[in-house]
Amino acid sequence: MRRRTPPPPSPLRQRHGVDPVRVRLPAAGAWPTVREHLVERLSGAGPGVIDGMFDTGLIVGADGRAVAADAPYVPGMYVWFHRQLPAEVPVPFTLEVVHRDEHIVVADKPHFLATTPRGGHVAETALARLRRELDLPTLTAAHRLDRLTAGLVLFTVRPQERGAYQTLFRDRRVRKEYEAVAPYAPALGLPRTVRSRIVKERGVLTAREVEGEPNAVSDIELIAHRGDGPARYRLVPRTGQTHQLRVHMNALGVPILGDPLYPVVTAPVPAGDFRRPLQLLARGLEFTDPVTGREHRFRSGRTLRAWTSYDDWAGAAAPAGRQ
Repeated sequence: MRRRTPPPPSPLRQRHGVDPVRVRLPAAGAWPTVREHLVERLSGAGPGVIDGMFDTGLIVGADGRAVAADAPYVPGMYVWFHRQLPAEVPVPFTLEVVHRDEHIVVADKPHFLATTPRGGHVAETALARLRRELDLPTLTAAHRLDRLTAGLVLFTVRPQERGAYQTLFRDRRVRKEYEAVAPYAPALGLPRTVRSRIVKERGVLTAREVEGEPNAVSDIELIAHRGDGPARYRLVPRTGQTHQLRVHMNALGVPILGDPLYPVVTAPVPAGDFRRPLQLLARGLEFTDPVTGREHRFRSGRTLRAWTSYDDWAGAAAPAGRQ
C-alpha cells in the first residue's frame, strides 16, 4: 500500500487557541491561479473576502511567505490562513481540569460549550480554552461531547498518541456513564436495556428510530425520584450513535428536560440564553490508558440543576459561574 506523504508543518501559529486553516490544492483542476481556486472553493466566505486576504498577505505558503493573488496554480500545493473568527457570546461557566499528566487532560465541560471548533463556535470551545489556559498548543480532543451536554471530555497532549486514545472509543473500550433528569414514570419498568436502530440524516436536526438490526444499545436505570416531579436516571451507552441517549429516553416517554429537539424541535435558543440547559451530564469515564497501562476512573463534580432545584431551573435565569 502506498503511504500518504504527511503535509508540511504549519508556518502559522495558533490564534486564540485555534489552528490555522490548511488547504491543499487538488491534483486535477483547470484554475490558472491559486486565487481563482480559493475564490471558488471558499465561496461561502462572502464577496471580496478572499481578495482582501490576498491583498493583506494573510494567505501563506509552506515557507510562511505571502502567496500572491496571481501565483500560478500548482497541484498539491498547500496554503494556510487564519479564519475570520465569528462573533461569539462567551459561555460564562467554568471549564475545570480534573486530571492532567504528560499524556492526557480530562476536563469537566459546562453546558453550552462546544468541545471543538465547529460552525459558529470556534474560540469559545473547550479545546481552544484549554490550549490557551494550559499553554498546550498541541492539545487535541480524543472524542466529542455535544455542546448542550455537560461533563467529562478526554484530550490528548501529544499528537502522535492521539490515535491510541481515539481507538479506545472506536473499539468501545471506554466505559461512559451519564446522568439525566427527566419526568418520573411509575409504570416504566427500570432498569432495562434499550436496543433500537437509529439513523441520523445529514441536514436533519434530529435522529430517529427505524426498523432493522439494532445499532444503538443503552442501559437505563432510575436513581431516585421526588414524588411525581422530576427523576434522576443513570444512562450507560454501549454504542455511540448520534443523540442515542436522548432518542432512547424520548422513546421511553421520559424525554430529558431542556431538550430542544426531543420530543419536538423548538425554536432556536438565542445566543447568550443560558437559562435552561439540557439536563444531561457525562458523569463518568473509565478506561485503561493505552500508553501508560494505568487504570483511570474519572467522575464529574457537576450537578444537574433541575434535580437540585427544579423551580430555579424551570423559571429563573442561570447565574454565571459553575453550570
